[in-house]
Amino acid sequence: MAWIVLAVSGMLEAVWASALSASKGFKKPGFTALFFVSLAASISGLAWAMTELPTGTAYAVWVGIGATLTVLWAMISGSEQATVRRIAPLVLLVSSVVGLKLVS
Repeated sequence: MAWIVLAVSGMLEAVWASALSASKGFKKPGFTALFFVSLAASISGLAWAMTELPTGTAYAVWVGIGATLTVLWAMISGSEQATVRRIAPLVLLVSSVVGLKLVS
């Protein structure tokens, strides 16, 4: 169960990071609210997962999922270009997250 909560929390990290950017310095109330709600849920899920998983592993997986999804969303939405030079490190990052899961 901790791995599922951790994965969802990592996904929420991508939500809050994207909402933070979209809030334009907290000037857009809807995105600002989304930022704070998803931030609280993401951190809470990470904290709960850390009660059952090693801290280093949990944090690395959380950041890896969040960073990967944030970059993918930026590519899908068109704010960043999807190039082989950008996608290759993401594949390496995802492979590292999967590796951490496998050795835990």
